[in-house]
Amino acid sequence: MTMTVKSKLAAAAALSALSLAACSSTSATTGSTAASSAAPAALACPAGQITAEGSSAQSNAIQEAIAAYNDACKNKAKIEYNPTGSGAGIKNFNAGLVDFAGSDSSLKTDEATAAKARCKTNDAWNLPMVVGPIAFSYNLKGVDKLVLNADVLAKIFQGQITTWNDPAIAALNSGVSLPSDKIVVFYRSDESGTTENVSKYLKATAPSVWTPDTSKAWKGVGGEGKNKSSGVAEAVKATSGSLGYMEWSYARDNKLGIAQINTGSAAVELNSGSVGKALEAATITGTGNDLALKLDYATKAAGAYPAVLVTYEIVCSAGLDTAKSAIVKDFLSYFASQEGQAGLESLGYAPLPTSLRTKVASAVQAIK
Repeated sequence: MTMTVKSKLAAAAALSALSLAACSSTSATTGSTAASSAAPAALACPAGQITAEGSSAQSNAIQEAIAAYNDACKNKAKIEYNPTGSGAGIKNFNAGLVDFAGSDSSLKTDEATAAKARCKTNDAWNLPMVVGPIAFSYNLKGVDKLVLNADVLAKIFQGQITTWNDPAIAALNSGVSLPSDKIVVFYRSDESGTTENVSKYLKATAPSVWTPDTSKAWKGVGGEGKNKSSGVAEAVKATSGSLGYMEWSYARDNKLGIAQINTGSAAVELNSGSVGKALEAATITGTGNDLALKLDYATKAAGAYPAVLVTYEIVCSAGLDTAKSAIVKDFLSYFASQEGQAGLESLGYAPLPTSLRTKVASAVQAIK
């Protein structure tokens, strides 16, 4: 993380310590959103240690939550999160190497079967926790505003559009002086839920162009792979004429250009409001406390930014070691609280809508 993010995390942790009366006797008055929101249910603050890994998309968000939770509970528990990517996180969770996983897509059938065995015949639940919009970031000197659409993006990633002044791009950017530079594409070289969500978006919105199956592995034509979201962001920042996909937080941290997306009627800017409108079109496909979502990537709702990524915490509903389960449950109860979600936008995320957040909080309380 950059020093800017570290500073934000420290501030968030300090603020949370002031707000969480359950684990701290200190109180203060502040005008911030986090401090004015209701504190989560009383935390138990159990002692011990847990490890988790997976999605790099949620890395900054979960590190903030860990810092705030530890500050509130006076570091009684040690929580480690390793952003190795969604694919690795699920594999190591199912292998019993970590206590929960972060994934940018819900468990597939075979993964869910393996997870049930890992959880001692109990179901594993998909708990949506972090909303990380996907930014299509660019480095194009002199171009402060760029509009793209799904068809153009799919053609770029399939090697069918190769220069920035292509007529299809120019038609979306009237009055903008576009260079004849070659488009340099960067993508995730590791298996990634971010990649899978990009492919789902392109498959839903430009199916005649994006013909590959959706996958955690990149199926585009050409370009250069980089490890993790940080690698893609660094490559775009260092390369003139480049384009890559990454979570909003990485684009903001690296001060990259972010393309607006034209969904058919107008260009939509990526912000928390436009992301919230897209989430309103999502439906829950899981049963009971399994809160897997189906996102409507092809939504044409006015002002809705369609390329949205939701990171799930993959947890055992039961069957985990009792001491570890207590920490997982307590920590996630904070993460899913209004307090835990407040302030995520400053790190490049959008908070869960209240209707979904309350469902997640109830599911966390049902973990045994």
